[in-house]
Amino acid sequence: MKKIIQKADERGIAEHGWLHSKFSFSFAEYYNPKKMGFGLLRVLNDDIIEPGEGFGKHPHNNMEIITIMLHGELEHKDSSGFGSVIKPGEIQVMSAGTGILHSEFNHSKIDHVNLLQLWIIPKERNITPRYDQKAFPMEEINNELLKVVSGTKSEDTLYIHQTAAISLGKLDAGKSLLYNFSYKGNGVYLFVIKGKIYLDGDELNERDAAGIYNTESFEISTSAGSEFVLIEVPMD
Repeated sequence: MKKIIQKADERGIAEHGWLHSKFSFSFAEYYNPKKMGFGLLRVLNDDIIEPGEGFGKHPHNNMEIITIMLHGELEHKDSSGFGSVIKPGEIQVMSAGTGILHSEFNHSKIDHVNLLQLWIIPKERNITPRYDQKAFPMEEINNELLKVVSGTKSEDTLYIHQTAAISLGKLDAGKSLLYNFSYKGNGVYLFVIKGKIYLDGDELNERDAAGIYNTESFEISTSAGSEFVLIEVPMD
């Protein structure tokens, strides 16, 4: 097994007053030639949006965009006429394909929004844009992994156009679990949402991450309890 450890305080930072962002990889004004993604995972942004603020209408194309809502509620609208509110415990996938304009807004006057947004390079270009959204409450996950996004169509997961898989995990103190890859040759980017985990002798704390590859499985354990996301993607 090979791995890359990335600590939370090594991430890029952007402060815009209404938006506070941490970038795991090069994004917008943050550029680090050594952090251009992990395999086909191109973006992992940890965003906080202040009350009454949001992203105005902006374009995307040829990217699988996954939003994991951690706190607050975010309204989404797009040029196709689709609209929804993403709530805590919900995940939205957007296949941008041939191109789409959308906006995201926090209508609360008192509560901030915290979300993780992932961009995965698709296996097909110029597909028809599409959306899907589903609830996967973290409180219903008990010492296990729950697959929430997959490149294989299923009623239990959200579909994206890539041989990739995203799983949420939650462990109580003293527990461990084994991750088995969904697709041969993929790597996994492990991101700790909260708590502490151990991976092959390394300690990972809140918002730390690790890229894992050249293996078919690995074990995760915790002494203090943890919540995390596992992003499995092709490495090239």
